[in-house]
Amino acid sequence: MNVFGLCVTVIVFGISVEAQLNSTCNSNDSMVLKRFMNGMETAIDGWTSNSSNCCDWDGITCDSSGKVVKLELSRKRLVGTLADSLASLNQLRTLNLSRNLLKGNLPTSLFHLPHLEILDLSANEFSGSFPSSVNLPSIQLLDLSDNNLEGPIAPGLCINSTGVKELKLGVNYFNGEIPPEFENCSFLEHLCLDANLVSGIIPEYLFKLPRLLRLSLQDNNIIGQLHNTNPSNLVYFDVSLNLISGNLPDFFHTFPNLSYFAAHSNNLFGRIPPSLLNSGSITSLILRNNSLIGSIDINCSAMISLTFLDLADNKFLGTIPDNLPACPKLKMIDLGGNNLTGQIPESFKRFESLSYLSLSMCNLNNISGSLNVLQHCPNLTTLVLGGSFDNEEIPSDSNLQFKSLKTLVIPNCKLTGKIPNWLNGLTKLRILDLSWNQLNGPIPPFLGNLSSIVYLDLSNNFLDGMIPKTLTQLPGLRSRNISLEVSLDFPIFMRRAMNGKVLYYSYGIRFPPTLDLSNNFLTGEISPEFGNLKNLHILNLKYNELSGSIPENLANLSSIESIDLSHNDLCGEIPVSLVRLGMLSKFSVAYNNLTGIIPSGGQFSTFSSSNFEGNPGLCGEFVLNCREVEDLLEKQESEEEEEVTMIGLPVWTGFGTGFVLSVVLLVVVPRIRDTKRTDKFE
Repeated sequence: MNVFGLCVTVIVFGISVEAQLNSTCNSNDSMVLKRFMNGMETAIDGWTSNSSNCCDWDGITCDSSGKVVKLELSRKRLVGTLADSLASLNQLRTLNLSRNLLKGNLPTSLFHLPHLEILDLSANEFSGSFPSSVNLPSIQLLDLSDNNLEGPIAPGLCINSTGVKELKLGVNYFNGEIPPEFENCSFLEHLCLDANLVSGIIPEYLFKLPRLLRLSLQDNNIIGQLHNTNPSNLVYFDVSLNLISGNLPDFFHTFPNLSYFAAHSNNLFGRIPPSLLNSGSITSLILRNNSLIGSIDINCSAMISLTFLDLADNKFLGTIPDNLPACPKLKMIDLGGNNLTGQIPESFKRFESLSYLSLSMCNLNNISGSLNVLQHCPNLTTLVLGGSFDNEEIPSDSNLQFKSLKTLVIPNCKLTGKIPNWLNGLTKLRILDLSWNQLNGPIPPFLGNLSSIVYLDLSNNFLDGMIPKTLTQLPGLRSRNISLEVSLDFPIFMRRAMNGKVLYYSYGIRFPPTLDLSNNFLTGEISPEFGNLKNLHILNLKYNELSGSIPENLANLSSIESIDLSHNDLCGEIPVSLVRLGMLSKFSVAYNNLTGIIPSGGQFSTFSSSNFEGNPGLCGEFVLNCREVEDLLEKQESEEEEEVTMIGLPVWTGFGTGFVLSVVLLVVVPRIRDTKRTDKFE
């Protein structure tokens, strides 16, 4: 373009911008928008009824004539009912009202706007059914996801609105089959029906749509087997959490561009077909929670794009494939819950790309050898090995080094030995879970030097001694540091809970800041310095032998959600200051030796009597009233006075009583201590 042409373009652009800036809102559009504004229960930021020019309002875009062409009010937290009046905006091209609290039925007139290109009403509280009549000839994006819409998916959309490119109807209650009329949407690039009640089979015509790249059907009631005989341009295909059955067909050669394939949580069986094991385009393969069998025969020379492999909770046999390090981009592996045996292959010493490895609930052995191999993986950040290595001793080799490890989870292995010193070298560790083992000895003070720890679970072991004060100095639990949060870039999937809400799952879920030392034999007092852990969400010290009083300083735990101090030997009163803990949703001090009045007010008004039972000296709103407790204590004192008169009895009586008491102390008490642990090993 020459200089003259460039100048003309700049001038024209400047005139266009100036015309838009100086345009005065069309009187009809202004009236419609004010009617919409008055129908909201909350004010709309940047809107004022005193201004006659609605083109100056936030989220409004007008053309040169003053006609409103865009209405974008996403994330404004609006509350109200969407009225049909917006349909009077005849030139409207973009209507974006996502992530508010709009409710009521969908205004049917919005589905008859001839110039509308974008309609986004997602993440609201709309109910009712899909409009039976749809005429949006210019529509390109329609997003009604995350509402409470129900009934069948109306077929009219792809009859009069064939140019739609993105159709997002996920997280609703739509039922019935996928309409055959969708075959007419030849421009469709993205179809999302996630988390609905859609039934029937997957129509084969969907694979024939020439421009369809993303097909997401997870968490529905889809049945039958997968079929495709024609080449498809799909890049993303998710049919997880359905009722699909049968063998996984050998048809992946018909998806030459397929990058993401997920079919977890179905009724698939048989072997993984060769066309999938040799796919050069697949980056993420998620087939967990099925009944697939055979050995795992990934062809790493062909699967050059594979990054994420999840085959957990199937019926695969054999050993861990020793060729996996040959997959050049493979970072994340989950093979847990299969019938794999043996130990981690020596070839994993050369696994430079490996970042996440989960082998929980397998039948592996030789934890010392396995850790010795895995320490050579330079980029390994997450290691999950729970439920294997039965009754082995945790290695104490001080030469073990995991310089990049951020998550170490080895629970439920019945590992013996002491907490090893090599953990002191894991300077980047954020999550440490050694629960449900048979570790003994004291908690080493060096754990308090792991400056990145935000989640520490040593529960259900045989640890003894006092709780090191260094644990009250963990930086990750003293103050919130976003850089310490665990967030792994793994695929996310959805599942609707019983209450209708959709839960989003990820392999990199964020663990709440936690300190769990429960079900051990820890002694001593609870240090007042625990009150310094202002980022702590969960504190669990139940089933120990802790004594002394509950520190007043626990009232400084401003982020705490759960405190469990039950089944210890604590005495004194419950600090009244704990009423200030506004985030506290779970609290238990049951079965201690506490006395006095139970605090009232705040979150304490939500706790039940079971949170305080087993403390004869406690009284208050939930247990015995204070007068009854006083009478009980007076009776106990009088009984003690009567016992003093028993001193004059013959010596043989005292000897006999002492002998019986000795038997109780030597036989019964140890049994009580052992009983406290037996359940976890049965």
